[in-house]
Amino acid sequence: MNANAQQVADTILAQCASDYPTMFRDRVAADPAKVAFTVPDGDGWRDVTWGEVRGVVDRAAAGFLSLGLQYEQRVAIACATRLEWIEADLAVACAAAATTTVYPNTNVEDMSHIVRDSGSVMMVLENNAQLTKVHQAPELDAQLHHIILIDDDRPADAHADDRVIVWHDLLDRGAAYLAEHPACVDESIGTLGPDSLSTLIYTSGTTGNPKGVELLHRSWAYEGAAMAYLDFVHEDDVLYLWLPLSHVFGRDLISVQLSIGFRSVVDGRVDHIVDGLALTHPTILVGVPRIFEKVRAAVMTMYPQNGVKGRISRWAFKVGRESRPYRLAGRPLPRVLRLQYAVADKLVFSKLKARLGGRMRFMISGSAKLSRQVQEWFYSADITIVEGFGATETAAITFLNLPDRPRFGTVGPVIPGLQTKLDDDGEVLVSGPTIARGYHHLPEETREAFDDGWYRTGDIGVLDSDGYLTITDRKKDLFKTSNGKFVAPQKIENAVMANIPYVSQVVAIGQDRKFVSALITLDEPQLRKWAERRGKENMSYAELTQDPAIHASIDRFMRKVNTRLERWEQIKRYTILPAELSMADGTLTPSLKVRRDEVNSAYADAINAMYADDAPMSDLVPR
Repeated sequence: MNANAQQVADTILAQCASDYPTMFRDRVAADPAKVAFTVPDGDGWRDVTWGEVRGVVDRAAAGFLSLGLQYEQRVAIACATRLEWIEADLAVACAAAATTTVYPNTNVEDMSHIVRDSGSVMMVLENNAQLTKVHQAPELDAQLHHIILIDDDRPADAHADDRVIVWHDLLDRGAAYLAEHPACVDESIGTLGPDSLSTLIYTSGTTGNPKGVELLHRSWAYEGAAMAYLDFVHEDDVLYLWLPLSHVFGRDLISVQLSIGFRSVVDGRVDHIVDGLALTHPTILVGVPRIFEKVRAAVMTMYPQNGVKGRISRWAFKVGRESRPYRLAGRPLPRVLRLQYAVADKLVFSKLKARLGGRMRFMISGSAKLSRQVQEWFYSADITIVEGFGATETAAITFLNLPDRPRFGTVGPVIPGLQTKLDDDGEVLVSGPTIARGYHHLPEETREAFDDGWYRTGDIGVLDSDGYLTITDRKKDLFKTSNGKFVAPQKIENAVMANIPYVSQVVAIGQDRKFVSALITLDEPQLRKWAERRGKENMSYAELTQDPAIHASIDRFMRKVNTRLERWEQIKRYTILPAELSMADGTLTPSLKVRRDEVNSAYADAINAMYADDAPMSDLVPR
């Protein structure tokens, strides 16, 4: 690490706690009566203070200790994003153990692999649906000593399991243990240090079994302190937290909250996000590209193209585009443009901002590449989306644009105290205090990925003169056509997502083929709106995807897409699939990344048909 980066890292390390529970205790001590979380409660919302959270966490930690949980033993959590996930994770940490995260939508086979490979001795499960998965994996019987059930929704004839303890009973047990051993939680926390194991997070496994990434207490403590050092999130902010806490990005946001002290609205119900934003008025939303793409698509298809409202919307965003250079440079708008922008804001932009709660300061996109066009579209409406980049192996936030000086299309510079460089082939390497210890039980894979203090991300990128990183694609996803051209599928896929509002998923195809093709799926709500305007509302989703009129519409959009691509990247043929890719059919990982090999296998016939010599060639390439 260069001297400057090391100096910054040392400064941040000196300011941050040594471990995750100490971060939590320090935050509670700062203001126990302050609201920490707002959570759904029936038809409304309930506030929970830091002091109330500590009361639950201490009892749960003591409950785990009473069950015999030991230093660095693993407790797996399979639960959606909700307050109890956070409390359970904090309790495991305060008991000096380590959390193994499991996506709630993980199938039985993968759950069994994660629990067995991690050596988890206990599990915290959200409900009977998760408990049923455990019972379908008898190979876990001898390994799991206790199972904590948050919602006891077991049917009367449920499988009897003496290992099951209901969450509120664990808390009662912990309260009794604390009465007998009042210092037990404090003593457990005292055994921890920055190099103690905190969390095992399993990579999403686009190829092969997922690998367990060993993240240390130092990783989380440093992430939180580094975000405080940047001073772009404030104590009076409100974060809308819906991301899966089993994902490194979601889990990292709790560390940032502990460091800074803002309030989080915790609601993992993805289908409630828009309504939740309007009701809770957050100032920050962290999401993935698909969330922002869906909002944009909904606005773009809300009004008929030739209707009055449609023309007003298009005019407003034209004014927004003209304003961007001035606003990005911090220059005042010319008088006429300023007046036009005020009208556009009143007629169009203010309504979009109201749907986001009316107080949104900025939004952050991560997990996958966000299209620059999507960023610029939101910025036209005075809504800033900044993009960041990280990996499970780097404890999430590694590069980050700041909202007061975004560079669209980039993921920003490396965060303070970390260092980055590009290998000869453009692969992004990162080093610094957040880097994981390695892969659990996989020494060879650890040596390959963690090279002399540098983590090899597997992503290809470009650094500009100011250190802003642009990710061009995943190293393993690049393919070469039979004409010898290397193609980055992510660039093509982003162009499709940014320009065709009906598309929900796209996979570029072209390895050893003479041209690029694509498999696409359509967003059902947007497709339904399209159908209703054309008197086709009685057709099924599958029927609509094959309707000649929708193909003609997508052909028009696809020509626009191809104008943004190099000649050898342009999509010559595409197939609309009758159903979306999913975890159930094996084409998506639990974190919703595409398993390209599985897609190629599952849709081999459709792919081969696009390359058949007698296949009809749509006129997609712009003249």
